[in-house]
Amino acid sequence: MIQVYTGNGKGKTTAAFGLALRAAGAGLNVYIAQFTKGSCCSEHQALKKNKNIKLEQFGRACFIRNKPEQMDIELAQKGLKRVKEVITCKNYRVIILDEINIALKFKLVRLKDVLDLIRLTPKNIELVLTGRYAPMQLIQAADLVSQIREVKHYYVQGVKARRGIEF
Repeated sequence: MIQVYTGNGKGKTTAAFGLALRAAGAGLNVYIAQFTKGSCCSEHQALKKNKNIKLEQFGRACFIRNKPEQMDIELAQKGLKRVKEVITCKNYRVIILDEINIALKFKLVRLKDVLDLIRLTPKNIELVLTGRYAPMQLIQAADLVSQIREVKHYYVQGVKARRGIEF
């Protein structure tokens, strides 16, 4: 099954990581590829403690405030290649492509390549794609789409990101 978590609201990665914990708790192996991210967050510490979850990052600390560079493209391409290997090895029942939609938005990867990955994914593997700006072709290819919409957020009132809550 193919799942897409998109929208401008907070919680897309959190939802995907919640699914990863649920799957690992049921004894399933989970692989998480984080695109456009390269720094360690609190959730990484928790995930490292679970032997059923493997997380790899294919990004730098954060390029979104700046224009993507060649290195960002190369890291994202490396991530897509690695995900293809993970899908074909069939050792994982849940595969999460965190922030893949951002990688698509900034043209770090091609939509055709992501759609090819979806077609390559066996039906018994849960493939989860997260990030704002999910393209319509991705939404159409998915079996489940969650649109996470911001209604109200405390950052508008100047509240900074808090350790253990936002990172």
